[in-house]
Amino acid sequence: MRITDILAQNRVAVDLDLISKKAVLETLAGLLATADPRLKVNEIFDSLNARERLGTTGLGAGIAIPHGRMSIDGAVTGAFVRTCKPIGFDAVDNAPVDLFFALCVPKDANQSHLDLLAALAARFSDVAFVADLRKCGAEEVYARLVAETGQGA
Repeated sequence: MRITDILAQNRVAVDLDLISKKAVLETLAGLLATADPRLKVNEIFDSLNARERLGTTGLGAGIAIPHGRMSIDGAVTGAFVRTCKPIGFDAVDNAPVDLFFALCVPKDANQSHLDLLAALAARFSDVAFVADLRKCGAEEVYARLVAETGQGA
């Protein structure tokens, strides 16, 4: 699976003034819902929030990959948000988070979901790549995400 298959330019937002974990998840849910008219913002938010209650998706170093499963058939969908200021997200290193790559995954997409999470986590471990994401505009962030993680899982 390639990032170009799951991420569109209109689901990348940068420099958002969000101040809470809830606000970030709501924003990500709204972006994810634009990918398919069958996706409902409140259902996506509930799925992302339920996953967070199981354990944080905050990887550390200011990065989180919130993800949730939806019962509808369809494709994996992604969205990316960069906040103006890092916010508390219960990350594994207890550091605040400013980069969020969210996934909405069909319930039956088990291995491809895990492979994609692993590929994203590996890519976000590249310090130079992450530094670039923190300083680029939305169009360039999208271009870098697509180019840098284009081979995906």
